[in-house]
Amino acid sequence: MNSILDKNLILKEKKVILRVDLNVPMKNGSITETSRIVKILPTLKLLIEKEAKIIILSHIGRPKGKVVSGMSLEPISKKLSNLLNIEVLFNKNEINEKTLVEVNKIPNGSVMMMENIRFYEKEEQNNDFFSKKISSLGDVYINDAFSCSHRAHSSIEGITKYIPSYCGLQFIEEINALKKITSEITKPITCIIGGSKISTKIKIISNLIKIFDNIIIVGGMGNAMLKNTGVNIGKSICDDGYKDLVEEILEKSKTHNCQIYYPLDVVVSKELNGNGTIKKINEVNNDEMILDIGPKTISSIKNIVNNSNTVLWNGPAGYFENPNFANGTKEILKIIAYKRSKDKIYSVAGGGETVAVINKLGAVNDFNFVSTAGGAFLEYLEGKELPGIRALNHNV
Repeated sequence: MNSILDKNLILKEKKVILRVDLNVPMKNGSITETSRIVKILPTLKLLIEKEAKIIILSHIGRPKGKVVSGMSLEPISKKLSNLLNIEVLFNKNEINEKTLVEVNKIPNGSVMMMENIRFYEKEEQNNDFFSKKISSLGDVYINDAFSCSHRAHSSIEGITKYIPSYCGLQFIEEINALKKITSEITKPITCIIGGSKISTKIKIISNLIKIFDNIIIVGGMGNAMLKNTGVNIGKSICDDGYKDLVEEILEKSKTHNCQIYYPLDVVVSKELNGNGTIKKINEVNNDEMILDIGPKTISSIKNIVNNSNTVLWNGPAGYFENPNFANGTKEILKIIAYKRSKDKIYSVAGGGETVAVINKLGAVNDFNFVSTAGGAFLEYLEGKELPGIRALNHNV
């Protein structure tokens, strides 16, 4: 895969189209979380140093090909200006033949952000005409939006057919971290996987079983594992078709010699907003819900992690929105962070809820890598070839 760090890549006076993911959470026109903006700064700073003319393409939300005022990138361009300490020019005009004239006028080492690329219907259609149109704005294309690279859109895949294309620093960092938990593994390797439904993660588990030594299943997914053993889980969340899913996991784990673990004890309550009671797994009443893992399970996870060299964490251990059921998730974080602090583990975390917990607890630096990529992160773990990666590989 090509990279903008190629020493032969001279970008002075070149127009560089940079696709990034600036789909950040906003409330009343204000940005509430900036990690995706911060992550693109290294690539931007390098391009500025190389005296390129930088044209940013990005999106926010799902406007479905229509102009939606509340989904403008203008507030994000202002935030980026502050972070870079230079003016980021914002071009709210429709992309047409005049746009190239405007782009040509900007000085070397400057940045122009185009309006939300998803305001154009043809973007998500991966329309060839539109792909060629946006490619005409630049001499070089750089994809630094790994988190969008599971989408076969014009600004991700189509554009690479018409212009020399490379990946950015953040993109490479994401790929390198994912390789360390899928293809360039230091064993033993453990996955701690949670979330509400096993059906949404079955493809990931099935793929990781082939290469992981241990998979620890917690959260609502752990309920399905417990129910399959005949344990009463009361009114806990559980997939309707759990039995087939669990049997598939257990069968594959035997074939590939992967150890599957699930809760040994739990924290229950009759209400989501209630207080927790620690119980053995055979003590759950019909009117109770399993909402967190108990101390024996936490101790077991600690032992497994302490005997691992690589760990992947995806999904909370319980209903962490209520602090009474957040202990398991916090303890998993502490276990991984402590082991990593001793330089005895390579740790990767990813997935929306997982990242939310890590950000909330200010623990981003406790991991070797925290992926903000969401769907692309999960699809990569499923073993899928992402359109954005395939396009760049074919372009080399």
